[in-house]
Amino acid sequence: MTTTTRSAVVIQHDPHIHLGNLEPLLRARGFRLRIVDPKVSDAAALDPEDGDLLIVLGGHEGAYELDRFPYLRGELKLIRSRIDAELPILGICLGAQLMAGSLGARNYKADTIDYGYRELELTDAGAASPLRHTRGVAMLEWHDDHFELPEEATLLATSAGAPNEAYAIGDFALGVQFHPEVTDEMHDVWTADTESSLHRHGISIDDWRALRDEHNDAMQTASAAIFTEWLDAIERRSDAERLSDAGRRTP
Repeated sequence: MTTTTRSAVVIQHDPHIHLGNLEPLLRARGFRLRIVDPKVSDAAALDPEDGDLLIVLGGHEGAYELDRFPYLRGELKLIRSRIDAELPILGICLGAQLMAGSLGARNYKADTIDYGYRELELTDAGAASPLRHTRGVAMLEWHDDHFELPEEATLLATSAGAPNEAYAIGDFALGVQFHPEVTDEMHDVWTADTESSLHRHGISIDDWRALRDEHNDAMQTASAAIFTEWLDAIERRSDAERLSDAGRRTP
């Protein structure tokens, strides 16, 4: 494990929708974390090349609700500039939708909610990616929006609940619709926040928590493996670029 000091800019839309189990992995690798609330700080004013990694987390917003949540436009600009620069970026749920939207793909309201645990269907590319660690594991879904796949993206996984569960852009960007980052504490808070919606869709709180208890251990193991393998890859990429830059500067 590297101890090189690195930095990550984290776009966090809600205090309860945070890095979760990803945070200790990042800190163990020496990442300094800069948390940005896009409702307070204009994401468009951020330097798209700042940080070794940009992470865009989930939120209650719809990526298509630009008039209702105008700060999303700043995020789209930041994300597009980051992608154009081919610099590492990770998008989770809303973050993945915004990544797709920044490249011109359509985001839209789903016909039904997708709450629960689902096994992903990996594409050939997905089976050769960090997503391979989800094979046979039910991952947490908590969304009611979908997005179309950008032309620049490679589909890694789909599911019965979402046509596009995960995708890559080159070797530097990963977008996931599901929630690999969720901890027990986050699950409890989200459950309390959405209890009325769960009831409205015929999901009892006891059954919902029983599902968590059934699938959580395997999901946490898979999530750690996904994040670890992907972070390893982007760190190798970053280190190789630094060495290349240093070589070009050597007289």
